[in-house]
Amino acid sequence: MSATFLFPDSKDFSPDFKEIARYLGYRRAAPPEADVSTLMEKAASEMQAVMKAQAVFEIYDLSVVECRDSGVSKPPYEPTSEVVSIRPSDYSTTVTLRFADVTLRSRDLGRNLEGCSKVALLAATIGPQVDALIRRHSSLDPVYASILQATGAMYIEELVDLVNSEIKKIAAAQGLKTKPRYSPGYGDVPLQVQKDFFRLLPCTRIGLTLMDTLIMAPEKSVTAFVGLS
Repeated sequence: MSATFLFPDSKDFSPDFKEIARYLGYRRAAPPEADVSTLMEKAASEMQAVMKAQAVFEIYDLSVVECRDSGVSKPPYEPTSEVVSIRPSDYSTTVTLRFADVTLRSRDLGRNLEGCSKVALLAATIGPQVDALIRRHSSLDPVYASILQATGAMYIEELVDLVNSEIKKIAAAQGLKTKPRYSPGYGDVPLQVQKDFFRLLPCTRIGLTLMDTLIMAPEKSVTAFVGLS
């Protein structure tokens, strides 16, 4: 399938204050103080007024081949045309994952995509206006800036959940289910995989840039795999 774009209206987002509190380090048994709660409400309203939610995803056929690997003969991310059989030992089980023109060898992502025949690649952002808002308060009011950071984390997760819902609808129409999403930079999946996301997906059309450090701009942005099984 071709890339699917989502441009949800920020007015349709519902702030989750429990999630903001969790990002701030509060436990459920010890909710934020009244003054912090007031700042959370202010941050949610102020950010919702400026953020620009955008996302894109595409679904690819996936080939998963299990192999045994010591983890030292080859790096986790190396294009290869064949799976090398290694004598069984106390080695970790890795898999070779193939989609589009990418070959990725990973133990952790392999577990996540076990049993999947397709994989969705998604990219999402809530826009540079959010970064500017946080920067504006960083030197003037660090406490409020930290609340804005937590609020941005909540909103980008809400956007990615929305993308997930769209992928689930497509999966359900094909009699498939989705796995939990998995992002580059976690486990043994290197950030270099970001380059494949930006090569395969039209990320620039949603305002995303990949810097030389492999970090995305705007900051409140996410890329992720979602398996379909």
